[in-house]
Amino acid sequence: MSETAEHGSLGPRMSLYDHALRLHHLNPDTALPRDGEPYPDEEHHRRDGRTRRSDDARRQGMDAAAILDSHFARSDAKPSELAWAFHDVDVPIHHNEHIAAAALRADRQRVQETGRWLVRHSSDRCSALIGTALLAADWADEDVEIIRTIGLLSERFGVLAAHALKRRRGGVDALLWLAERVAGWGRVYIVEALCLGGSTRARSWLLRRACDGDYLNGYFAGRVATAAHLHEAIVAPDADEPLIDHTGRLLKIMAQCGGMGTTWEHYPPTSIVLEAHAGHLAHQAPTLSRYLDAAHIADDLAQAAPDRLGITADHRQRLLDQYLVVLCRPDWSEAAQAGFDPDNDYFPWFAETIAARLRLPGFTEPDTDP
Repeated sequence: MSETAEHGSLGPRMSLYDHALRLHHLNPDTALPRDGEPYPDEEHHRRDGRTRRSDDARRQGMDAAAILDSHFARSDAKPSELAWAFHDVDVPIHHNEHIAAAALRADRQRVQETGRWLVRHSSDRCSALIGTALLAADWADEDVEIIRTIGLLSERFGVLAAHALKRRRGGVDALLWLAERVAGWGRVYIVEALCLGGSTRARSWLLRRACDGDYLNGYFAGRVATAAHLHEAIVAPDADEPLIDHTGRLLKIMAQCGGMGTTWEHYPPTSIVLEAHAGHLAHQAPTLSRYLDAAHIADDLAQAAPDRLGITADHRQRLLDQYLVVLCRPDWSEAAQAGFDPDNDYFPWFAETIAARLRLPGFTEPDTDP
């Protein structure tokens, strides 16, 4: 059945690439709203539903690879013939060995041309994803911009874009550009790729900007701390405030991300980082975010078994006291009270749980003798 006969009733559609560009121009320095959804093919996908994935992980991507093999076997086949060829088959969002092998079996120039055409022109997410996978199987530097752009639709295209960019010169800069403009799962994929790079520019960004406060940060916080050598950076006497603040965020996340990523228990330098962070915190001006991060850290310290952190009970208590001394200072209590919003469900919860357990001034009544 021709593309016109099968899909023409829905009218012309913008390509996924142009859709990403349009939204980026409207949101040049932030993540795309809803990660760019709805996509231009939303009506078609909603009408047809999606093909069920194979229960056998070894077979995922095989049907798509077979279509590619058949296409590249014909010397006169044009990229446009694949515009809707993958809609009814399983197309994994991750790097797939079957699809990558099909790309390597074919002529490299044809694979590049096909990948570029599908990314730039396909209005079907499945074909655009295949195009990204074809580019990810190569290393041509001239494809960095096109990969970076489709990567803005990061929940679906971010993991393949990250895989493609880390193989290219200039890929780190493109990953850093994307990292400032993606959120949610897309941020997980991009940050994890940056953790594998080892560049000085990536390390500086990871130490200060990797965690944006989203719940999914728990999947990579420990990787960031390890890859960026946090324990070396934070002990410096001249550590800058973005580094100190981000360290507090990392520590808070790692304390609470059991089942997702690396926790304090499985991060050997935890006590070193805690001690250095608490020391820097004592010299910072109070803000609500600093107060809340420090309170969460102190609460987790108070409940942590010392042997699970590889320290003695006395050491754990000294670390806890360092945080409590700062949190109980009048100026810090005042900053917390000034930002308290009783209409936000978080703040009453914080007062009734963490503040109550730690007996923080301003949230609990002092003891009085009967």
